[in-house]
Amino acid sequence: MKNLFIYFIAFFSGLLGVFAFSPFDYWGLAYVSLLGLIYVAKTPKKSTALLGTFLWSMGFFCFGVSWLNVSIHQFGGASLGVSYLLVGLLSAYLALYPMLFTYFVQRFQVKSAVIFAVIWTFTEFLRGWVFTGFPWLQFGYTQIDSPFSGIAPIFGVSGLTFFTVWASAVIFNSVFVLFKQKNIKLFAANVLLLATVCGLSGYAQKITFVKSVEDNSLKVTLVQGNIEQNLKWNPEYLYSTLEIYQKLIAENLGKSDLIILPESALPTLENSIVPFFDTLDRVAQENNTEIMIGTVYQDEQSGKLLNSIVTAGNSDFPYRLDTTNRYNKHHLVPFGEYVPLENLLRPLNSVFNLPMSAFQSGEAVQPSFMAKKRAFSPAICYEIIFGEQVRENLKKETDYLLTISNDAWFGDSIGPWQHLQMARMRALELGKPLIRATNTGISVFISSMGEILAQAPQFVETTLTHKIAPTEGKTPYSVLGNLPLYGLSLLFLLLHGMMAFVRQRMNLSQKQ
Repeated sequence: MKNLFIYFIAFFSGLLGVFAFSPFDYWGLAYVSLLGLIYVAKTPKKSTALLGTFLWSMGFFCFGVSWLNVSIHQFGGASLGVSYLLVGLLSAYLALYPMLFTYFVQRFQVKSAVIFAVIWTFTEFLRGWVFTGFPWLQFGYTQIDSPFSGIAPIFGVSGLTFFTVWASAVIFNSVFVLFKQKNIKLFAANVLLLATVCGLSGYAQKITFVKSVEDNSLKVTLVQGNIEQNLKWNPEYLYSTLEIYQKLIAENLGKSDLIILPESALPTLENSIVPFFDTLDRVAQENNTEIMIGTVYQDEQSGKLLNSIVTAGNSDFPYRLDTTNRYNKHHLVPFGEYVPLENLLRPLNSVFNLPMSAFQSGEAVQPSFMAKKRAFSPAICYEIIFGEQVRENLKKETDYLLTISNDAWFGDSIGPWQHLQMARMRALELGKPLIRATNTGISVFISSMGEILAQAPQFVETTLTHKIAPTEGKTPYSVLGNLPLYGLSLLFLLLHGMMAFVRQRMNLSQKQ
């Protein structure tokens, strides 16, 4: 019966953790969920702790990435049963990382709150790196609207995750000390420590690292075509798509400095509609408005098929197929944009043959993408979740972060909201305003503090116009990335090891 209670706590607290993320945004539940996980990880019996952690992970990930079912079932052609099975298999793989956390907690009988956070940071690093990484649902994202969000410009989302796990472990240790050992002094010390660090974290929120340059503002229009995913790649619907975008562009020509279309806005190979781009380039220049467009482009020299962004109307970079002012997506979505072991997997099921699933990668670090003489640091769709990649592409001259996406793949699910939350974190970490153009929503303008300045409704054919200023200055995270966090983690680990060694020697001396 006791094991059943532990398993219930594990699964329920895992489910609960998802409600800390968008669109629910009950950020305090992140601590409740982690308390449940730490309780399970500290269960005396190792096998019970590991199974409990697996159940926590399945509750957390199956619910947290349930939006994948939409693209697998509705657009991948897989049956509902197969799509749920694949989500379950992915969740079971992701469960390996929390289970590794529990293994280390059990193996070294971890008691120190900060070491819980160090171990979690290590396992999260692995989750974001192995097999190109899938760093979705990091608990730091839940804290973007909390009093502790000021940690992000200093230590990034990984630092916020570290803080969330550490604070949860301190709370766990405090409760354990009070009810098990009944040591009031130790309990008070833990509470004081937690209050001090929470106070410092709250104070960090008041520190300003960057300032807006209002004189350099741009009037930007985001075009949200709201093209249904099941029609998007239908050749018969191409001209309807072109008409929608032509109409929305025409309404804003000469009125906005810059018009931005979403990822792969025109559902055909850019190479096949060069005359359309030539005309758009001429009309845009005549109206002194530049246009950014997400395209599917094939490099004529290498033959690579690339998920790309290009501009029309830029007098410094007139449109050409071989223009140097182009951004090509680097971090591709496994199975969505490329298929690992494709010769083996593609024949097995239609789910491995999604439209446009044969892209190749662009360079990891690319030059600034220019429009209206402003420098943009772009990320296409999935790339925005990789904070270090976005940071590495930030240049001294960067004015804005840019992300374009097509979240129609995930329908009316929680996926697009989680995706938006991660984009907000990039703006906060790097101290740069972020512009996000999407096909079906959520199209937004985000301030350098991660706040939404303007937002278009989902699933509506519309445009969103806003005047947005760049910033000057640098956040500590934009300069140093995760190095301070990893350095501190290593330092905590070394200090903990030294203290354990000293205690062991002291115990031996007393016995002699």
